[in-house]
Amino acid sequence: MIRGIALFKLAKAALLLTFGVAALRLVNTDVGAIVGEWVPRIGLGPASRDVGRVLLEATALTPTRIREVGLGSLVYAGLFVTEGLGLWFLKRWAEWMTILITSSLIPVEVWEIWRRPNATKIVVLVVNVALVGYLVWVVKKERRED
Repeated sequence: MIRGIALFKLAKAALLLTFGVAALRLVNTDVGAIVGEWVPRIGLGPASRDVGRVLLEATALTPTRIREVGLGSLVYAGLFVTEGLGLWFLKRWAEWMTILITSSLIPVEVWEIWRRPNATKIVVLVVNVALVGYLVWVVKKERRED
């Protein structure tokens, strides 16, 4: 189970790494124009209210904000790689690190659900609470065995 969590963390790291690099490549480009080109390619109608909102938000992105998002993604990718590799090699420090980082994000997830609830956010919260609970159980079990 620990190695499954490690693979999950490493997969999240890969996604964040990809997103971070893509974001940094978009610095100093017209993001609104790029999004506008992709709308018909993925089969969305340009008159859709949601597409219009996304286009407005994309055109409002500044190079500084894009850089911040890209660098933030790379920092989180680094954390997930560290957690994932530590868990893969069954290091106790990685269990504690994962407990601390994951549990520190739970209040943010609850806040997001309270603000704008949806099924995805609820599933993420349940998975993270279960992950923290399982790792706390593992750490307590290992402590009793020492």
